[in-house]
Amino acid sequence: MQDKIPEAMPRFFENWCSKFDDCFNRDTQRSNFRVYLSGVLGETERKNVWAIASSIVNGNYHSLHHFIHDSPWSAEEVNCRRLEILQGCRQTRLKSGFDLILDDSGHRKSGSSTAGVGRQYIGQIGKVDNGIVTVTSHGFDGTKGIPIDIELYKHASSLENGKENPEFQKKPDIAMDLINKCLDKGLSPGLVLLDAGYGNNVPLLKRIEEKGLKYVASINKNKNFYYEMLGDSRREKHGIEDIAKSLPPENFVPVELQLEKPRTVWVASIETYLPKMSGKRTACIQLNAPRFEDSTDTSYYLTNEISEIATAEWIAKSYSRRNWIEVFYREAKGWLGITDYEVRDELSMHRHWIMVFVAHSLIQFQQLSGGLRRWATMPLATFNDALKAYKTAVEYLVVRWISMFPEAFAAHRSSLGYIWG
Repeated sequence: MQDKIPEAMPRFFENWCSKFDDCFNRDTQRSNFRVYLSGVLGETERKNVWAIASSIVNGNYHSLHHFIHDSPWSAEEVNCRRLEILQGCRQTRLKSGFDLILDDSGHRKSGSSTAGVGRQYIGQIGKVDNGIVTVTSHGFDGTKGIPIDIELYKHASSLENGKENPEFQKKPDIAMDLINKCLDKGLSPGLVLLDAGYGNNVPLLKRIEEKGLKYVASINKNKNFYYEMLGDSRREKHGIEDIAKSLPPENFVPVELQLEKPRTVWVASIETYLPKMSGKRTACIQLNAPRFEDSTDTSYYLTNEISEIATAEWIAKSYSRRNWIEVFYREAKGWLGITDYEVRDELSMHRHWIMVFVAHSLIQFQQLSGGLRRWATMPLATFNDALKAYKTAVEYLVVRWISMFPEAFAAHRSSLGYIWG
């Protein structure tokens, strides 16, 4: 029940949208940008073109569909502008040396005609199913997390000639492209955080090191290293799990991880050598109990940071910050409908995702810069708190607008087949 008429939206909404106006060539594009953005932030249960158009007074489905599907504008340009705005504000700027988090996320999608769709592991449901997977980059500087980029992973079955198709890219290659795009935008990460899907890929680790970047990566328990265990006369190839079992309990030290729910883990580090890579690396074993045999949740990490810095505690705490991308996924999926699109081509899907990024950053910008303070008496400590304050502002202004123009709202409801009055 939002409206594209300026009087029915908070002034900061228009101020934010106006910063993107020169990314569009036509007034209809600028208008539909505002409509789509307000729909993503609104109360509609689904964030697709039809639901957004139906929730907007004077909303036009065909115009909005043309905007997201055919209209000539660049999602990359809009995304770059979003990051420029955030980097231009002291409260929202990512500090130099931030963590760059790479991850993939999937969601179900029926049929076979949507770009990139295929039977693959979908983390959202924890099993293989028909769906879409995207690879995302995210920045976290110790106080705030910012989405940076997103790309579609095109499952081989969705492409003619499968893996032989020139458009096919493995996820680690997409991740490296996102790292390069981050650097090309002038952003300066201090550490790259990778889950095991990327940490086990030696070519990717080599390419990251060639860029002069440091990383902390999760690795699988069967990852092999050259390491001199007790009884060896020299370094031999051993699995990291076997190395972990050989370490005495006193090697593991307790560390409290400051997660949404703080927890204590026990960690130990070793200096070791990775096959197919030259030089030493530091590996870390993390337990949820003081002794390996008592641990029911054991994790393994690898870093190329120098040993003077890469203590077991530093590695465990560094990797724990990867959780911030999960926080973003929860916000983007639960409240902004990043998976709710009902378009099938890659261009339209990417435009929807970037519009969700823009909506997320609008709320973050207002939360961190104080633009929502007049709409709440409580501290806006979380994204959801700030989003509710935004909706409170819209609610007040829309109610005021309806009282001034009841005929326009009645006509809107009438166009949907309902009677208001």
